[in-house]
Amino acid sequence: MTSETTAPVGPFYDALHANYIVTLGDKLDSPTSYEGAVTEHLRVSGVYWSLAALALLRNEGEVDDLMGLTKPIQAATDGTDENKIRSAIVDWVFQCYDARVGGFGGNCSGENPHDAHLLYTLSALQVLAISNSLDDERLDKDAIANYVSSLQNEDGSFSGDEWGEIDTRFTYIAFSCLALLGKLPLPDWNNSNSTQVVSEEKPIIDTYKAVKYIMSCRNFDGGFGCVPGAESHAGQVFTCVGALSIAQSLHLLEDADLLSWWLAERQCDSGGLNGRPEKQADVCYSWWILSALSILGRVDWINTGKLGQFILNCQDDEDGGIADRPMDMPDVYHTFFGLCGLSLIGQLEKIGNKEGQNYRQIDPVFALPTDVVSRLGLKAQVIRNGGVDVEKRLQLHSILDI
Repeated sequence: MTSETTAPVGPFYDALHANYIVTLGDKLDSPTSYEGAVTEHLRVSGVYWSLAALALLRNEGEVDDLMGLTKPIQAATDGTDENKIRSAIVDWVFQCYDARVGGFGGNCSGENPHDAHLLYTLSALQVLAISNSLDDERLDKDAIANYVSSLQNEDGSFSGDEWGEIDTRFTYIAFSCLALLGKLPLPDWNNSNSTQVVSEEKPIIDTYKAVKYIMSCRNFDGGFGCVPGAESHAGQVFTCVGALSIAQSLHLLEDADLLSWWLAERQCDSGGLNGRPEKQADVCYSWWILSALSILGRVDWINTGKLGQFILNCQDDEDGGIADRPMDMPDVYHTFFGLCGLSLIGQLEKIGNKEGQNYRQIDPVFALPTDVVSRLGLKAQVIRNGGVDVEKRLQLHSILDI
């Protein structure tokens, strides 16, 4: 195996990263912000990446104080309105709820939400999970569950919205949404001939059929594509492995070594990971690949020391944030997934211990801090490989011996 646990060389810019995340929202809200204009349609996901990133570096109270998660805070201004107050993020998220269909849009125009999509519905629920607001009376759990259910197709796949795009990402998202809502039915694998799920009532979705669809997207190289026959891609691998984990169905990966080897081969000479053969390394795959390897019990199949150094090399040492690769401009998407990568290889914890910071850990299945996953009672499935004990963060999940 190629794992190397030596702590990476180089500084970690904690204060710069926190400031980058905290000030990003006001920068994007500026009417002259190009970045704000081109990301307006996915702002709910951007807020989730920001909150989740900061949640790894700071405790719940600090995140609320710095970001205005559950309470209004004073917004940064250009000097024309020093008393401008920004509403609580949770209140804004509910403004993005599309009551017409029961899902969340990526933003809102005034009080008018954008059209709902599964992607933004999950991001909204993740924000509410971080803020401990899933029991807010404004959250219509039944309507959201019915919205998710309405997007399942006859073959078990899920569309992202009413316009019909199909992608294995949406199966993971559907499972995650229903798990967060406490409404995910699990397949009854004790009866190999059964297509039913364990439930006294008619299940909200056909999880058995959805899992079978995921397995139909597996390729000869062990990876997964977005639809049957599509090229294997690390992002799709995570969504498929993550969905199987949430559905307690990892036993269907009869040759987990083949998939893990394909994932391990994504490590480049720089130490970073790419998403498919012959592509450049990109920090975001520190999440997509490490999360899958963590679920599969095979993080030690890559050189974690070199990966940790690659991620640190992608930091902006002037303004904070993490870029896709060294010397590029940082963004909050890569900042979050870079921090996730450092967490999953244990380097963030080591850095925290060295600097006197108590950093939180990321859960590789639900992409939420492990304390949030524990608080919500979320339970997925992970593999114990070769009898080796699973790491502590995974012990709240069911353990499958393969």
